[in-house]
Amino acid sequence: MITLKDVTKKYGKFTAVDNLNLEIEEGDSFGFLGPNGAGKTTTILMAVGILRPTYGEIKVFDKDIRREIEIKKRIGVVSEQQYLYNNMTAYEYLNFFAELYDVDSDRVNEILDYMRLSDVKNKLLKEYSKGMRQKISVARAVLHDPDILILDEPAYGLDPKGVKEVRDLILTEKKKGKTIFISSHILTEIEKVCDNVGIIDKGKLVFEGKMDELKRKVSGGRRVYIELYKITKKIADTLKKLSFVQDISIEENIIQITTEEDKRKEISEIITESGGVIIGMHEESVSLEDAFLRVIENE
Repeated sequence: MITLKDVTKKYGKFTAVDNLNLEIEEGDSFGFLGPNGAGKTTTILMAVGILRPTYGEIKVFDKDIRREIEIKKRIGVVSEQQYLYNNMTAYEYLNFFAELYDVDSDRVNEILDYMRLSDVKNKLLKEYSKGMRQKISVARAVLHDPDILILDEPAYGLDPKGVKEVRDLILTEKKKGKTIFISSHILTEIEKVCDNVGIIDKGKLVFEGKMDELKRKVSGGRRVYIELYKITKKIADTLKKLSFVQDISIEENIIQITTEEDKRKEISEIITESGGVIIGMHEESVSLEDAFLRVIENE
């Protein structure tokens, strides 16, 4: 769906993106993360055809987006630069794009209502707050029901309520099977929306894979904590012999077990069969923010 092959972008002697290879499949929700200046926005601008790579190949729907202009009609974009027409009202602005995409004007009112902007739709965009302008940018991106959404900081400038509205909209598009390529500094939002992530640092891709895979990578596996009424020698010895147990520690009536995969069901059954009474069990969860920071610190 979106393919970047050996992509490099140079500005004079400075390399903003260095030999990047990335493939985002149809229906994927992909979070693109990195520190400031890592190359995220440059990559996104190349992916939508605004910037030309110095080297490498970028294809969307297996076609060159810079040559096949019709492809752009199937993409919705929120970029760092908002590109709003300040002397238009919100309704005029969205209706202008609706006419370009042959979209019914009812859709304009629908999306304005969803973004809670109906009451101010006849107000000039130059009078809008930063958050309201960002909502209009997001509304424009989804207006024509595109197959792909490429979103660079879609929650920028929004208050918590606005962040939730945008997140819910993205999740709605995800449920429709849309392909989503999103960059954001609000990692909790990426965690709620995306299944896969890529991390770029100093222009190089340092991780690409499933969200769970990233968390397991930095945590060294899945850590399960089991609180028992009493830990007998039989229970401890049985658990230590299990082939899928990577590490085990016991302190008072709590057992900590590290495994590669989710084995909570098997562990629970084995403890019960060994005569144990489980009071509680939970898996330690590494946040995306923690995982991201650990990956960057190790580079």
